[in-house]
Amino acid sequence: MAVRQTVAWCYRGGSISTEPRINDRIRVPEVRLVGPSGEQVGIVPLAKALELAQEYDLDLVEVAASARPPVCKLMDYGKFKYESAMKAREARKNQAHTVIKEMKLRPKIDPHDYDTKKGHVVRFLKQGDKVKITIMFRGREQSRPELGYRLLQRLAEDVQDLGFIESNPKQDGRNMIMVLGPHKKKTEAMAEAREAQAARKADAPATTTRRDRAADEEPTEAAAEEPTEASAEEPAEA
Repeated sequence: MAVRQTVAWCYRGGSISTEPRINDRIRVPEVRLVGPSGEQVGIVPLAKALELAQEYDLDLVEVAASARPPVCKLMDYGKFKYESAMKAREARKNQAHTVIKEMKLRPKIDPHDYDTKKGHVVRFLKQGDKVKITIMFRGREQSRPELGYRLLQRLAEDVQDLGFIESNPKQDGRNMIMVLGPHKKKTEAMAEAREAQAARKADAPATTTRRDRAADEEPTEAAAEEPTEASAEEPAEA
């Protein structure tokens, strides 16, 4: 029973490490060694590989444990881990997640409300997101599905420069649904947004210094000689 529990705990990841073995943790008689610049050194005894690592002030890292003999490389393992983490972080930052936004409309929507909803749809499509358009029918409106269909077609035509109909309008109970897809990919939209942000920062005026602000606030001689509004007023009659 105890053996089964131990095996189950190991399968859950309790004691299994995913990091490669380095330096003294490598337990093989010989390795296929790769130098710091990627050059092939050849098959050498483990003791010789550790000695070279010490001479170069580097780590001996096992990069292919399943090979026979295992492949090891001389590298700065701390620097390697840091660079790998930064690359993974940058990849997550630039990763495009598929997002489906939703916009709900009524068949007899007010023109002003329609323009507002259309503005949101335009913004979503510019961001590279899909948009699910839902027409909600109530009461007797359910007997006029053509109203919802015409409204969806109108919206699709108004934003055809930014998106296309990915899923044609279809009735779903009391609702009619259509999905719009963006012409631009999410990654392209993100890149354009970053470029626009950088351009805005570059075009922003330089901030004024404290001395400049003090000079602007200091009154000129002409301004000092002019009477103020209060002094220019006629004295009130008693």
